[in-house]
Amino acid sequence: MERAALVEHMRSIVDLMRAMGLSEEAVARVSRLWGKSAARNGGRTHLLLGHLLDTAAVAEVMWDRYLSPALRGRLEGISGGRGRLWFMWICGIHDCGKACPAFQALDEAEAAPVKAAGLAWGRLPADRRQRWRHDVAGAALLRPRLVAEWGCVESAAWVWPLVAGHHGVFPSVQGLKPGHREVQGRGAAWEQAQRAVVDVFTRAVGFEDLADARPVGALNKAEQLALSGLIVMADWIASDSEQFEGLADARNVSLAGARQRAEAAWQRLGLRGGWNELAIPEDRLSPLTGRLMVTPRASQQELVERAWSMPVPGLMVAEAPMGEGKTKAALAAAEVLAARFGLDGVFVAMPTQATSDPMYTQVLEWVRSFDPELEAQVALLHGKRRFNPTWREIWDRKGASADGETGGDDELSAMDPFDAYGATEEDAEYGMPLWTSEGSRRPQEERDGPARWFLGNKRGLLTAFAVGTVDHLLHAATRTRHVMLRFAGLLGKVVVVDEVHAADVYMRQFLLEALRWLGQAKVPVVLLSATLPPAQRQAFVDAYLSGALSTADAGCPVPEPAGYPCVTVAYALKGKSVATSSREAVPSWRASMPTRIEWLPDIAQDGELLAAVVRNEVADGGVALVVVNQVDRAQAVHRALTKSGFEGQVRLLHGRLCSAHRAERTEECLRLLGPEAGDTRPYRMVVIATQLAEQSFDVDVDLLITDLAPVDLLLQRIGRLHRHSGTRRPSALTEPRVLVTGVALGDRGRPRFLPASKKIYGEWALLRAAALVAEAAGPLDGEASQRAGWSIPSDVPRLVARAYGEAEVCPPEWEESAAHEEWRSKEQQRENNAESFLLTRPREWGSPTLEGLHYAGSRAASEEDLDAVVRDGQRSVEAVIVRRSAGGYRAIDGTWIGVHGEVDDETVVGRLLGGTVRLPGRLTEAAEAKETGLVPLPGWVGHPWLRYARALVLDEGGTAVLGEDQISYDDVLGLVVERG
Repeated sequence: MERAALVEHMRSIVDLMRAMGLSEEAVARVSRLWGKSAARNGGRTHLLLGHLLDTAAVAEVMWDRYLSPALRGRLEGISGGRGRLWFMWICGIHDCGKACPAFQALDEAEAAPVKAAGLAWGRLPADRRQRWRHDVAGAALLRPRLVAEWGCVESAAWVWPLVAGHHGVFPSVQGLKPGHREVQGRGAAWEQAQRAVVDVFTRAVGFEDLADARPVGALNKAEQLALSGLIVMADWIASDSEQFEGLADARNVSLAGARQRAEAAWQRLGLRGGWNELAIPEDRLSPLTGRLMVTPRASQQELVERAWSMPVPGLMVAEAPMGEGKTKAALAAAEVLAARFGLDGVFVAMPTQATSDPMYTQVLEWVRSFDPELEAQVALLHGKRRFNPTWREIWDRKGASADGETGGDDELSAMDPFDAYGATEEDAEYGMPLWTSEGSRRPQEERDGPARWFLGNKRGLLTAFAVGTVDHLLHAATRTRHVMLRFAGLLGKVVVVDEVHAADVYMRQFLLEALRWLGQAKVPVVLLSATLPPAQRQAFVDAYLSGALSTADAGCPVPEPAGYPCVTVAYALKGKSVATSSREAVPSWRASMPTRIEWLPDIAQDGELLAAVVRNEVADGGVALVVVNQVDRAQAVHRALTKSGFEGQVRLLHGRLCSAHRAERTEECLRLLGPEAGDTRPYRMVVIATQLAEQSFDVDVDLLITDLAPVDLLLQRIGRLHRHSGTRRPSALTEPRVLVTGVALGDRGRPRFLPASKKIYGEWALLRAAALVAEAAGPLDGEASQRAGWSIPSDVPRLVARAYGEAEVCPPEWEESAAHEEWRSKEQQRENNAESFLLTRPREWGSPTLEGLHYAGSRAASEEDLDAVVRDGQRSVEAVIVRRSAGGYRAIDGTWIGVHGEVDDETVVGRLLGGTVRLPGRLTEAAEAKETGLVPLPGWVGHPWLRYARALVLDEGGTAVLGEDQISYDDVLGLVVERG
């Protein structure tokens, strides 16, 4: 067979068909079937068999230069050692359903020669959206042949959904409706042509016949999902008319030609994988000591050693204090896991955009240590990456646009349901519009910068190394269109989730679903947290093991860790689950420090009391961090503080700053107060922040003043206090102190909370936090306590466990049980709300195939909707702030943008988008109102990056009215909303 294949791949498809004994009439008919119409393919028809071979050739390049060794090994196993050939076949056969009347009739010009060749059809539904889609038609045509010729229903059952789902949705078998004339056509001519398309393609790639292509084993469902995504990837690349010009003459179609085209396209697009074959480190700790240049702390060493000890890929949960160096240890563990198990890259998931930026820099340096050229394969996946200076510097140095030229960047194409690769000509006929950027241009012939292709909508995770918000991981667990493409980006990687405790109960349902699929796919996962409740640790282990064992209940209790820090490891081996925790107590790198906890009762909105306390505490120097739970409160504290002599010494950081200001201030705080600050640390500084300061905000402050929050989040905020060793502090602030505010004494001694705090966190969590604070600080109505306070970090696991445990911690008069019942009811409702969007229902988890995965359809139509799917908070929208000026408009920084807002220069576009701000959720309805809502400026219409952006136009006085509220933007305070 191999010798025959070497000869036949050189033949044209016409010669091959004749050699296979097809009649001249059959050859003529198959030679006219089109796959890409001239109208939508750069003016040149591309024949169906040409596209199938192009896709197979792309798949072959992907096999050599993109697939991880682990995946190649699995495909070799299920194909009897013919993994490359089988991967080519399954990727190329995806479009066989285009050989049916429903598709061939879509374009009248292309249909005419098909009819003339003898392939006729009768009346089709007038509404083309009611016609059969070619992906489902392909499965309807192929499935009975697979059953008959493979002689194995089980093999056919998991293969046909890969064909049916290549446009993003997996139908049920009942939806195939075999025998429909739209699919089969009329008469023997159609049946012969359809069989010939499958047989000729199968023979062209190297199999003797369809029976020869039967796999000898099966992938599990998670592996099938990832394979489906890779089929989509190969199809999208082969569908790019700029890379694969049309071939209208079947005599010019051959596998040899397709291979040349695929190789050239891969080079032009600048695509590649990651490590490919990563060498196993000779020294067990060299990933830490040599690669990351750190002197290993005990907790870091424990995580890496546990990575060495796992016999198979599994789940690792690392719990260690804030500032312990968990992320570096996780990267070192990722290297060990990747080298041992044949993985090709890493995805690091962070809780927010703000925390993703510093992590991107850290991962970038780590990847460079393997190969400097790999820096171009590190993607930053969030909508504000254009404002990251390191990201832009790499792109500018490599000679490419920092946001791609295809209009496909996440923050740009996220505004479109489909993009130029994901929607094809028949999608447009079915009401799914194509979207191409007017500013697109052909990629350079030779380029060593990041591949723009990977920056497109839904494709970011396909990059070998990626850092981004955890939403990208959660999206891969939603029942949404093209979910397989996202999951394909996770297979073959090590997945690291930092600050995993930050996922609320709604988001956690998607995280648990993702862990089930990753467990079945044998993707190693490392979860990091400083404040993880024990119940969540158990839930994460259960989810991963249920996937690894393909069962609804793994039933593997996690042993109580011996101490803190600790590492929990879980995996499935020979059909049995294993979960272990650190057997001996692992010492933290620094001794626990007594931290004094004090009350500062205050629920006023004017900020005067907090400002007065700050002035007194840092009168003789020092750095104070004030964390409050509401933007309005942060702005009030800033106003009160700056009017009394602190001008220039205060930094305000919150979510209503425009993108440019928020990035600048975050970078400044990290530079002045981070671990490398040294002599640049200011004599006196006050940082006023909202919850942005809770996570991955590596600053060191002398004093913390914080609104009350649930205990785990309160401890995260305390993690910024006296964080770095060797920092010089004023004599009055040498001991760590926390002043807890945002609470006041209520009736019968029961605490009263800020309304915003209750809305965000719920009363029960705040009551329990208040009770635990009172144990350390004394009663709320008492004088300052001389109690011992908390010992940080040794008390962290105990406090978190008590806060989320079953035992009551509040005094009886606080009536905790009523608050707890209300909290439990809301949590259950949020879990139920998430279930309708999860990728699978619990009762279907054991199903071995992808058939019917989208049982209720795709639940999100656009990326914007998808963000709302995985986060159930109050919806909010983003707007670009522009200022009306005499005769036109200006960007937020004063840059002139034209009479109608028109922008042609990329630098000006960047400045303009630097004014993007997220509006408070309560303004969403007014911003989206049909008659009075925010819309793009006239000059933005048709611009690939601006045409869907909402403009918040401030008049010459600096204000705008939205609904009943007056809006303004202050360069220091950020967005200011005054209620009407």
